[in-house]
Amino acid sequence: MRITRRDFVSLSASAAALVAGLPRSLGAALPRNAAAPTLAEFGYGDVSVTSALHRAQLENTHDVLMNLDEDSLLKPFRQMAGQPAPGADLGGWYNYDPDYDWHKDDAGFAPGATFGQWVSALARYHAITGSQATRDKVLRLNRLYGATIGGGFYDKNRFPTYCYDKLVLGLIDSHTLAADTDAFALLERTTRAAVPHLPVAAVDRELPWRPGKDQSYRWDESYTLPENLFLAYQRGAGRRYRDLAVRYLDDATWFDPLARGENVLAGKHAYSYVNSLSSAMQAYLTLGSSKHLRAASNAFGMLAAQSYATGGWGPDEKLVAPGAETLDASLTATHNSFETPCGAYAHFKLTRYLLRVTGDSRYGDSMERVMYNTVLGARPLSADGRAFYYSDYNVSGRKVYSNHRFPCCSGTLPQVAADYGINAWLRDARGVYVNLYLPSIVRWVRDGARCSLEQSGDYPFADTTSIRVGTSRPTQFVVRLRIPEWAAGARIEVNGERWSGAVEPGRFAAIRRAWHDGDRIDLELPRRLRLEPLDSRHPQVMALMSGPLVLFPIDGAGERAPPQRAELLLARQVAPRRWEAQVGPAPLTFLPFVAIDEEPYSTYLTLG
Repeated sequence: MRITRRDFVSLSASAAALVAGLPRSLGAALPRNAAAPTLAEFGYGDVSVTSALHRAQLENTHDVLMNLDEDSLLKPFRQMAGQPAPGADLGGWYNYDPDYDWHKDDAGFAPGATFGQWVSALARYHAITGSQATRDKVLRLNRLYGATIGGGFYDKNRFPTYCYDKLVLGLIDSHTLAADTDAFALLERTTRAAVPHLPVAAVDRELPWRPGKDQSYRWDESYTLPENLFLAYQRGAGRRYRDLAVRYLDDATWFDPLARGENVLAGKHAYSYVNSLSSAMQAYLTLGSSKHLRAASNAFGMLAAQSYATGGWGPDEKLVAPGAETLDASLTATHNSFETPCGAYAHFKLTRYLLRVTGDSRYGDSMERVMYNTVLGARPLSADGRAFYYSDYNVSGRKVYSNHRFPCCSGTLPQVAADYGINAWLRDARGVYVNLYLPSIVRWVRDGARCSLEQSGDYPFADTTSIRVGTSRPTQFVVRLRIPEWAAGARIEVNGERWSGAVEPGRFAAIRRAWHDGDRIDLELPRRLRLEPLDSRHPQVMALMSGPLVLFPIDGAGERAPPQRAELLLARQVAPRRWEAQVGPAPLTFLPFVAIDEEPYSTYLTLG
């Protein structure tokens, strides 16, 4: 796609026309019937997560966001609008620097880019907890932002579509989750200001579309726009957003070949192109487009085939070609193995959409693996902008903060932390699906009865998890428990008695009965140790697994003689989050990702 200056002028004029809505002919050609997913999400306020690990991440990110100075948050918007801009620079990527040079500068890379994500995360936190102080901050930030809206922000920004996408999400979450009655008006003004500065259709990353701009201006992500535009339409913002979403579907070079089963992942920017698959899912849910469902489903299979045992993907932020040696080479060539908060956010959305549409438990398995082996073990977000960016799968890996302050992952981590509850539980007309096993409570009303399910236990650091049923009166519904593919020999007890129904790995076990207050479900998922190869070309490069957990060898494992398969499979769990194996003359310690602090570690071992 080569755009001349003349083409650009013509496209810009067309973009301005979009503010008034797309042509009727385009809208008339769109399918009218949205697809009905198999499963629905619970609301944020329906779920309370009590897991200490998950809750700590939520409270950490919330505390940081609540204490960010509001003048500092608004400073780049005010500067780019030519307004007085009091307050200190927030720092890092968030700053506006008119003389920014991407070859040598760090501060000023993406001014204001995470603002919309932070507003979204605060709105979600309010919906979860009912915190009035959090809602007040959302409303205040939106009003202050509203005074800055104008085209200057987009004209001076190297990532106009990226920033607009995040602002759309922040505003629609403010409307839906924080009852901001002005949010849609602010969204309308934001759209009018943004659209003349956007490409008129999706442009693949690395392709030029803004004449006279340096290479860094190409790294925008217009192909991710449709998801949040479709959501804006669904939440009542108007038909314009549905039509804009259709305009930015990246069909020709991405969704069309994926729908045909063509693997076009190689070389794509990992996070943003996986994130764009949620746009394909929204095209299916909003328009009924089976092509886009096929594209997302096929792409997930292709992604799984190139993922590490952790569930992470995209070394050095690039998806890889089938059959390439990229993953093996990455174990020694890079420490930037998986862009963790951003990648996890994209992964969770995609797998939640696919699970809702298909009811296939493998998507929950994938979500669980990524959660425990990547983002739940991220270092805490710091008030000074230090953020965990990459998980490191190098043979000499470490957990470190990014060199950049307030990078993109400081925007997605608060959203990930807010979404654990809606990822854990789903529902249909007959009952509840237990997708993630983590201490939490879900509440709903069925046939006038107040119902709840409360999970407890130390899974996946133990084999068992328990669910207590609460009902205001006896009520019939189905509880479906995800049985992971690795969980051979799983068993279920109801009120202390072995349940006789089907318990099959890779499926949901469906318990249908009239439930009484105080009923109890106990689920045992035997976490037998197993070894998973890096890929089919490197069968001796193995990760040790316990249930969904990768067990990371520490204490200089790479300096030892290669272990034997039998030695690793005899590893013992010696503490809730610690395993040991006798490898040669000395024990070798293994930790799950959430338990690693300063220790150097490996992810894979080459067997002898």
